[in-house]
Amino acid sequence: MASLNTLRTRFGVVLTIVIGIALLAFILSLRTEMGFSGNDPKVGSIDGEKIKYSDYLEAYDRIRTQSGVSDGDAQQADMLSEAAWQSLVAEHVFEPGFAAAGIAVGNAERQAMIGGEVPSPTFYNIFVNPRTGEYDLTAVASFLAQAEGDAQARQAWSFLCDQAVLEREFAKYAGLVRGGAYANGLEAERGADGANHVYSGRLAVKRYNEVADSLITISSSEVEDYYRAHKERFRQTQSRTISYVVFDVDPTDEDMRAIEQEARAAGEAFAAADDIRAYVRTNRNAEIADRYVSARLLPADESEAFLADRMFGPELNNDVWTMGRVYDRIMAPDSLGIRHIVLSYTQGDLADSLLTALRAGGDFAGAAARYSLYDATAANGGEVGIVPFSTLTGEFADALAGAREGDIVKVASGDMIQLMQVYRADKPTTFLRIARVTYPVEASDETRRKVHSEASLFAVDAGKGSSERFGEAASAANEIPRAATIAQGERRVRGLLESEEIVRWANNAKVGDVSEIFNVGGDYVIATLTDIDKSHYMSVAEATPQIRRTLMRDKKFDYILRELAGTTLEEQAASLGSEVKEFGDLNYSAYFVPQAGVEARLVGAITSTPESERGKLSAPVKGSLGLYVFVVDEIADSGRQQSVEAERVRQQALLESSMQQWSLPVVEQLAEIEDLRPTYF
Repeated sequence: MASLNTLRTRFGVVLTIVIGIALLAFILSLRTEMGFSGNDPKVGSIDGEKIKYSDYLEAYDRIRTQSGVSDGDAQQADMLSEAAWQSLVAEHVFEPGFAAAGIAVGNAERQAMIGGEVPSPTFYNIFVNPRTGEYDLTAVASFLAQAEGDAQARQAWSFLCDQAVLEREFAKYAGLVRGGAYANGLEAERGADGANHVYSGRLAVKRYNEVADSLITISSSEVEDYYRAHKERFRQTQSRTISYVVFDVDPTDEDMRAIEQEARAAGEAFAAADDIRAYVRTNRNAEIADRYVSARLLPADESEAFLADRMFGPELNNDVWTMGRVYDRIMAPDSLGIRHIVLSYTQGDLADSLLTALRAGGDFAGAAARYSLYDATAANGGEVGIVPFSTLTGEFADALAGAREGDIVKVASGDMIQLMQVYRADKPTTFLRIARVTYPVEASDETRRKVHSEASLFAVDAGKGSSERFGEAASAANEIPRAATIAQGERRVRGLLESEEIVRWANNAKVGDVSEIFNVGGDYVIATLTDIDKSHYMSVAEATPQIRRTLMRDKKFDYILRELAGTTLEEQAASLGSEVKEFGDLNYSAYFVPQAGVEARLVGAITSTPESERGKLSAPVKGSLGLYVFVVDEIADSGRQQSVEAERVRQQALLESSMQQWSLPVVEQLAEIEDLRPTYF
C-alpha cells in the first residue's frame, strides 16, 4: 500500500526528476521575521514578470506541504527553496512556452500515465513495487482510496499529477530538441575513416609565447570591432563587488597558557573521577562516545594507555587539548553478517511468536518476506549484509556484542522491533567505549573584545564614504583588503563560510557604504560596496583583456606565418627556428598530441589526411598554442572496425546530448531571470 508517508519518503526523487535541482544555499525565514510590515517586496523577475515575496512564499509553502519534506535542516530547506523557485520558472516560462509550441498532455494521456500504459518516472518512483521493480497499480488504487478521506493526501495527489504532466511536457520538449540534431553522412564517413586508422609522422611548431608581445600592435578600434562582432560571448550575470577586511580572532600566548592550565586541571579531576558518567555530566567539554571502537584501530599511544587502564592525555593535537578514559570495554565480533525482520512497536506479540518459531528452526527468509515492514530488505530475505560492530549503537550493540553465528535476537528501538539473525560472526576482539574531554585552543573573551575594539575603530575610520578611504584605513590597521564579486542569486561570498549576512547587506547597500561588523566563522569582517554592475554584458573595458589575448594569438599566428619559408618540413622548421619532432599512433578520438599538447585542430588536421596526401607537407595549422606544420608518413589500421553507420549513431548521440544539455539553460537565459532572494533571506 502506498501511504502518504511512502509518498513523502520518495518525494525527493520526484523533485529531482521534475525540477533538476541545483542546490542553492539558502534557508527561508518566516515572513513575520522579515520585518516587511505588510509590504510585498520584489524577490525577482521571470520573463519580465515581477515575482513578489508572497508569490514565492506561496510556492515554497505549497511544495513543503505537498511533499511532506521538512525545512528543519539547511540541506532540506535548500532543496525546497530551489524547488519553489524552479516551479515559478516553470509557471512563467516553460508552461506558456509549451502551450505556444503545441506541447500538451491530454486527459487520455494522463490516464495512460496513471495506468502505466505510458511510462511516467514521476508516478513510477512513487508507486514502484520494491520487490518486483514493477509499477504497482494496486498501490495507486490504495493511495486513491486513502485520498478519499484524507484532504492532505488529496492535495498530495493533485500536486503529483501536476508534476507528472509537467515532466511529460518536458520530455516532449526534449524530444523536439533531439529531433533537431542531425549527423550528416559526410561527417560520419570521415569519422569512421579516422577511427579505423592511426597516424604517424613528423611535425614542427612555433609557439605564440616565443613571439614577443612588443612585436604586435593591437589598436583600441580593433578591440571595439571584435567586441561588437562577438558581443554574446561577453554576456554576464548582474553583480555587486565588495572589498572587505578580516580581523582574525586568534588566541594569544596568554590565552594558550590559560587553556593549558585549565585542560591540565580538568585532566587531574578526570583521572581522579570514580564515576566517569557523573564527571561528564558536570563538564561541558566532556562526552561519552555512542559507539564502540576497536582498540587496534586507535592511535598506538591511545590504545596502549586504554588497554592498560590508564588515562590518555592531556595532549595537544591540532590545537585541541584532549584526554580520554575507557568508559566500557567488551569482547565482540569485528564484523557481523545480519538478516532482520522489521516490525512496528505495536506488534510485540507477533515479534515474540516469530522469535520462538525462528529459534526453533523456522524459515527466516520466508518470514522476512512475509512480515517485515522494510520493503528494501524484505524482498531479499531480510538481508542487511556484513556490518562492522563499530557502527552499532545503543540497544543494537548491547544485543549483538556476544552474538554467535546462528543466534537470533530481538531489539526494540524507537517505534520499531527488529528480529536479527546472525549468519556470520568474526573472531571476537576488544572494543572500547571512550569518554573524552577536549579543550580547543581558542581566543579568550578578553582577546575577542580587544579584536572587536580594533575592528570598531577601523569601521569608524573607514566609514568616510569612499573606497579609497577604506583602503587607507586598512593600510593604517595593517590589514590587506580582499575583493569579491557577488553574482545575482549567490547567497555566500566565495571563500567565506557563513557569509549570508554580508551578501544580504551588499544587496541592499549603495556604492561607498561601509558595513557593520560581521561575525564570520569566529572572525570579524567589515566590507564596503565598491561597484554595482547591472549590465547584462561586460563593458568593452572589462572585456578588453580577454579580447586582447584572442587578438594577440591571431596576430602572432599571422606574424609566424609570414616567417614561414621552404618547401619541405625541415626547411620550414628551420625558418621557424624549430626542430622536427616525431608523433605516432595518433587516433581521431585523441585530444592530446605528445609533441604539441591539447590541440584539437591539429588532431583534426592530422587524422583527416587522406592516403593521397601521405608524405606531403601540410598547410599551416592555427592551434591554440602555436602554428603547426606536419607530414603524415604512415597511415595504419587501428584494429577497430567502426562502420559508417555506427559512427553516425555515435555522433548523433553526442549532438543530441549536447543539445539537450543546453535546451533548458538557453531558454532560462532568454527569459532574463532576475533572482533577488538573497537580498531578503
